[in-house]
Amino acid sequence: MDGHFVPNISFGPDVIKAIRSRTTKIFDVHLMIAPVDPYLEAFAKAGADIITVHAEAGPHLDRSLQAIRTLGKKAGATICPATSEQVLEHVLDRLDLILVMTVNPGFGGQTFISSQLEKIRRIRSMIGDRSIRLEVDGGVNAENAAQVTAAGADTIVAGSAVFHGGRVEKYRDNINAIRAAAESGRQC
Repeated sequence: MDGHFVPNISFGPDVIKAIRSRTTKIFDVHLMIAPVDPYLEAFAKAGADIITVHAEAGPHLDRSLQAIRTLGKKAGATICPATSEQVLEHVLDRLDLILVMTVNPGFGGQTFISSQLEKIRRIRSMIGDRSIRLEVDGGVNAENAAQVTAAGADTIVAGSAVFHGGRVEKYRDNINAIRAAAESGRQC
């Protein structure tokens, strides 16, 4: 987050670089910055595995996705709640991941925007048999995770819903509840 594209600021490539050697986990970097293209190489060199850019963050989404692939990384595109999924139609074959924001990005603890469920369904249909992950971020919790996965998401991001309760045992319970809800939605 850069304090411009979204009204908050978070860590950059130096933090990614500092922790990269401590894990073999996949680093899925969601860039909420504009312009985004000048920073792609820094995040790639820092150790990002997947670089996801907002369709709204620059004038040439196709060019940004090409640049990510040229850097040897998986490419993702994010769309905000007010952005139509149609912006993805002509770049689907350049994508490894699509991230649907179900809140307006920039702050944790926001309420899930349920109108995005239909958008998730439409994107799942657009993906068809392509090998593209469909991720959802924003206000996801145990009460709505089943709806999110039933709509077609295969990956969910939960922040505030996980860290509610103030102790490790409660965090585990929160994660287990979200996971169980998500699984029940996949059964539908």
